[in-house]
Amino acid sequence: MNAPAEHLLAARGLAFHYGAQPVFAGVALAIRRREIVALLGSSGCGKSTLLRALAGLESPAAGQVSFLDQALASPHPRSALIFQQASLLPWLTVEANAAFGLDFRHQPAIAAATRRERVREALAAVGLAGRESAWPAELSGGQAQRVALARALAREPELLFADEPFSALDAITRAEMQNLLVEVVHRWHAAVLLVTHDIDEAILVADRILLMGGRPGTLLAEWTVDIPRPREDHPGAVTALRLDILSALRDTFVQPTADVA
Repeated sequence: MNAPAEHLLAARGLAFHYGAQPVFAGVALAIRRREIVALLGSSGCGKSTLLRALAGLESPAAGQVSFLDQALASPHPRSALIFQQASLLPWLTVEANAAFGLDFRHQPAIAAATRRERVREALAAVGLAGRESAWPAELSGGQAQRVALARALAREPELLFADEPFSALDAITRAEMQNLLVEVVHRWHAAVLLVTHDIDEAILVADRILLMGGRPGTLLAEWTVDIPRPREDHPGAVTALRLDILSALRDTFVQPTADVA
């Protein structure tokens, strides 16, 4: 399948199952260059599994994924991932953690000076200039997640996959990281697929929101978010969109079968 030129990633007819249990089916989506897409849905609907399939970490049971106009069968060196846990290596400094993976075999070879410059620039972009020699144990949770974001940016990705990267943070730090994500991906001209169950996060961060639900999971609704930034300055529009999403989300709930006495 060849994706249109304006699409960075495209998927068609994706399905996945664990054994005989279907997780999602009939999923089709596309992500444009420099676009932040939020994949929203309740817990257990298959969001994270879909992200892993789109990133090349899982093989779908059916369907195709293309990235940069080529079929995707494994993680691409021009993509990067951030997860809920920063997963920093405690025996490496902040700088070494941010550089981790740049020398892996599937990554393009780069000169040592270029590697150092990439890492320093990424750390500066996430507000950690001057902390290069710090150890993970010396960092707060928000700072550790900033290192994880810098590690992804140092790869100079075309597409960043983010699986609920801020859900473990306190509310204030989470808001800071949401703003930082928007700022740095626009600066890096990267696209983002953000998995979240937080409606407010999706509205504040994304250019487009996809709602996933059902059993097996599929994409049920889509919203283009054209509220000007900063979106906190437009509470009426944010509230209206939140209510619309909440209404659609309620419709995705599977009603439990009543027990028979």
